This record gives sequence, C-alpha cells and structure tokens, in this order.
Amino acid sequence: MYQPFLEHLRQELFARFALEALPIPAGLDYQLSERGRQRTTIQSWCYRSAELRKARYTYIDGGEAAQVFNSVIYPAYQYDLPLLGIDLLSFNRKKILVVLDFQPLFRDEAYLSRHIEPMREIYERYSDLAQPFEMKFYDANQYFSRYLLFARVGDPDLVATRVFSAYKDYLDLYWQMLAAAKPLEHPEAVQRVTCAHRDYDQYSAERDPASGLFSSYFGHEWAERFLYEFLFADAVPLAVTP
Repeated sequence: MYQPFLEHLRQELFARFALEALPIPAGLDYQLSERGRQRTTIQSWCYRSAELRKARYTYIDGGEAAQVFNSVIYPAYQYDLPLLGIDLLSFNRKKILVVLDFQPLFRDEAYLSRHIEPMREIYERYSDLAQPFEMKFYDANQYFSRYLLFARVGDPDLVATRVFSAYKDYLDLYWQMLAAAKPLEHPEAVQRVTCAHRDYDQYSAERDPASGLFSSYFGHEWAERFLYEFLFADAVPLAVTP
C-alpha cells in the first residue's frame, strides 16, 4: 500500500542531497518473520548528507495483514528545524492510520511562528486528515505541532489519492524550509539542538507503540535492538540509564 510513498521519498532524497549511506547494525537492516502462515518482512534504509544528519525509513510488508511505512528526517545539528515525522499504517486494509508532521524541537512562540506556522496553508487544505483523536502513547503538546495530520482513513483508495497528495505537499514544504534555513552561528545554539535531538530519541523510544508490533513479529530481543540501535539510536534503554 505504501510502496509509492517510500519510492517518492527515496527519489526526493537522492535528487536533492548528496547522500552517504549510514551503516545499520547487523541483523537490523532486514528481517523475516514466518509466524503461522503469514510471511512478514521488515527492511530499513539510512542516509546522511551535509544538510541531514540522518534520514531513515522502514517498511513492513505483511501482505494485506500489515503494511507500515515509517520515516524520520533529522536535519544537521546546525539547523534548528523540526524533524520530519511520517507514520503510515494499515492492518487488514481496514485499520488505516496516517501521521504526518513537522515535529518541533522547542515550544516557544518565536520558534513555532518561524518553523511551524508555514505548515498552516497545507494543513487547512487537508483538514479532513486532521482528526481530533486523543493520543494514547504520546503527549500531543510535546514533539507534535498544531498542524499535525493525524487521521484514521476508512477508504483504502484515499491512501493513493488524498493521503499521497498531502504527503507530497508536506515533503515539498520541508525541503523548501531546509533549503532556506540559515546555519546556527553560536556553538551554544548548536549544542541546544543536539540535546533536543537526543531528548527526542529518548522520549520516543520510551513511548513508541510500534515496539509491541516489532516484538510480535520478530521477537522481543530483536525489537529492543531495533528500537535503541536503529530507530532512536541516541536513546539509552531505561535499564541502563545512569
């Protein structure tokens, strides 16, 4: 279901940036599960460039039972831009969830006005994909913007049309903002962004509901490695947090 989304992101990244592949820990770039009669694969990619410190994306293909596309784009530390977060999930082609957002690193009004307010026009264009559901695992006021697209889609056909259109528009705006961004001049400001990236990974690793999905298909040990060694590599497992 989401292969066109993956391919579009891949094409955009390679067309716009001089990418270098980042190593993925052994055994985490690809895994196969044959639980029961269901064959499910998970595959991941990770790159960096001068503008992006990490651009990672992952695809789970379990046939009609499960289709999941996840990506987070981390700008280089010298930019205080939000992170680009993408989560597209489908289970049995009935439970379809869409999450698209510029995830703010800071909450002060000056930051939000500069980096989040440009999303408003696109958000209003796709207001049908901004549904007021309560978040079960996250605080909506932390690392989510006021222009988050968060929707349960009832018609699978809308994924290839309405959702794909919104996805491309959000990506286009993000590339524009990145191209226009001015590098931070002061080491203290860069360090503040560095800490914010680390805090984002820690927060996300501790709350990501996908860890249960990974465990169910690929086992708990693999899921923990995937969470802390790849998805949120700057996070520290709680058991070993000083």
